Amino acid sequence: MTIQGTKSSEPAQVDQHLEELCINTIRVLSIDAVQKANSGHPGLPMGAAAMAYVLWTRFLKYNPHDPLWPDRDRFVLSAGHGSLLLYSLLHLTGYDLSLDEIKRFRQWGSHTPGHPERGHTPGVEVTTGPLGQGFGNGIGMAMAEAWLAARYNRPGHDLVDHYTYALVSDGDLMEGVAAEAASLAGHLRLGKLIYLYDQNHISLAGATDLTFTEDVGKRFEAYGWHTRMVPDGNDTEDVAAALREAQAEKNRPSLLLVRTHIGYGSPHKQDSFHAHGSPLGAEEVAATKKALGWPTTDSFFLPPEAVAHFRQAIGRGAKAQQEWQERFDAYRAAFPVEAAEWDQVMGGRLSPDFTTQLPQWKPGDKPVSTRVAAGQALNALAQRIPNIIGGSADLNPSTNTALNEQGDFQPSEETPVPVAAGAVGGTWSYAGRNIAFGVREHAMGAAVNGMAAHGGIIPFSATFFVFSDYMKPAIRLGAIMGLRVIYVFTHDSIAVGEDGPTHEPIGHLAGLRAIPGLTVIRPADANEAAEAWVIAVERSSPTLLALSRQNLSILDRSRARDAGVARGGYILSEAVGGEPQVLLIGTGSEVELCVKAQARLKELDIRARVVSLPSWELFAEQDSGYRQQVLPAGVRKRITVEAGATLGWERFAGEEGSIIGIDHFGASAPAEEVMKHFGFTVERVTAAALRLLGRPEAAAQEEGNQHEQGSASVAPTSSAEGHS
Repeated sequence: MTIQGTKSSEPAQVDQHLEELCINTIRVLSIDAVQKANSGHPGLPMGAAAMAYVLWTRFLKYNPHDPLWPDRDRFVLSAGHGSLLLYSLLHLTGYDLSLDEIKRFRQWGSHTPGHPERGHTPGVEVTTGPLGQGFGNGIGMAMAEAWLAARYNRPGHDLVDHYTYALVSDGDLMEGVAAEAASLAGHLRLGKLIYLYDQNHISLAGATDLTFTEDVGKRFEAYGWHTRMVPDGNDTEDVAAALREAQAEKNRPSLLLVRTHIGYGSPHKQDSFHAHGSPLGAEEVAATKKALGWPTTDSFFLPPEAVAHFRQAIGRGAKAQQEWQERFDAYRAAFPVEAAEWDQVMGGRLSPDFTTQLPQWKPGDKPVSTRVAAGQALNALAQRIPNIIGGSADLNPSTNTALNEQGDFQPSEETPVPVAAGAVGGTWSYAGRNIAFGVREHAMGAAVNGMAAHGGIIPFSATFFVFSDYMKPAIRLGAIMGLRVIYVFTHDSIAVGEDGPTHEPIGHLAGLRAIPGLTVIRPADANEAAEAWVIAVERSSPTLLALSRQNLSILDRSRARDAGVARGGYILSEAVGGEPQVLLIGTGSEVELCVKAQARLKELDIRARVVSLPSWELFAEQDSGYRQQVLPAGVRKRITVEAGATLGWERFAGEEGSIIGIDHFGASAPAEEVMKHFGFTVERVTAAALRLLGRPEAAAQEEGNQHEQGSASVAPTSSAEGHS
């Protein structure tokens, strides 16, 4: 018989023997690869093989020969430790992933790493492994689909019409990020989001009843999800029925609770944590193959009839993509302007004039915080870049990241729209560009990663810098994947002031700069903040903006060389009267301190150069000649100034320099008092320069009678030898 899906006809049902053969092919291929590697997680692929088979052969829309065509369904293996389930399906359905690569599972240089990696293996949508992150990524993908459909679809022309599926585990649903993301998805009514929950009741350390006894279905119903139990995960018809019901649910995301058995088919390890994260062992592999009616003599045996059945996906995918291309051709003829914009956003391109409305500031203008300036720059860019969308963790009035007149990303409502702070003149629909993430930094980070991974969108998130702690797993994964996403963090130092040490970041800059592939920018004034946004949208990898709460003066660049953030560091103010005797190097709000200290040092007949160094990563990308021009090796007296941890600054201060920073928590008081107490003053910077130049008496005089300069870290770097 033929089973009808809601979007298109499912393939004709295969006979039970062939279906069982295909499912067991997934199981045995997975256990053989784990056994050969002597490492991995065989239990999940064995238990989840049946529901994955149903999804991939009857429902999922994809083309193995063009893994990136825009209207494909997205599949996320949130339980990334079960990677061989995905690798087996990718190989069997005809992706460019050979059997030899399966045999090289977890080996150096293979395309089958221990956990799935986006961009490394064809068909892998997102990098997963840290549990819960893939769950949140899927929500972002569904949000992206909803936004693109709302913006580009027209009556009779459904250019965007696909689902986001994920396979999630007990461990995924234990993680807090999944709870946050599920709550958000339920609120947003993401009906094209369908998750298969591999409910095997086993985690790495034992049965889940040790720690996880809640009623998951009721929890998700409370979130606003459609839920459906599948009591037997090997009942392929019930799995298919559940998927059809989920597809028919237009206004709620779906969680299908599929009862499976980890290590299914293993005579001695099924339903045991021993099948979770270790090879079955040679004897148990043989026993399992025998139990499944599989040849025990040949490893990596693939029945030709099973492979032929799986490979039908190639023809189905090519047909689906061709039908979409025909729809797109008709769309282009009817809506050429919209089609041209689609080409631009899906190609990741920017209009040549995207910076024409960018605001500029002049010295003498009213001081402005970099969060406010960055918000103005963001709004200017959003007028020229239609696919910048994003929002904050309930902090738009503080982070200044609302997109004016761009509406709120919400389900459409017949009732009047409540006034949302910062979303001036907005309406509720999925076409809105302001996302209210709520107080959910964990989910926000994972979701914007998913939006970027989906394609067609340049997403941003925003919260206070201290709460980057909640987002760091997502930021790290965004960097691993090289996603084009922008993480905005305001209130970037102890100048937060009255909120006190709980809200004053100290080690955050150092920790985030340590993440490979992440570009961190801490602009020093309004113009640098605007330039930072330009750089962020131009880069194809993640960018982090650290912005001030307090107002900062507009810097005078009349004596600057190669002024601008694009090179990461530049000479903001050259020494007058000859080569510099000392370098004053700062970021963010502390650059203004350096400029004032330069003026004071000039009064003392000392030539100082001020270097603004907003981005270590961008500066490192410059050629050595440029870096030497900005920070000449011959000038060994250097002072770095940043209201954060001193860790890492030795590479710029050198062996004879000093580092002014803070290596302890802050305090609650007005910002000016906090900064003064902890030594971020012109006098402190000036005195540090005088000491480096062998004038301790003048330094003491400069500090005057300030007996309580505070406890800023003023660290000589002679002990930092070996750092570069």
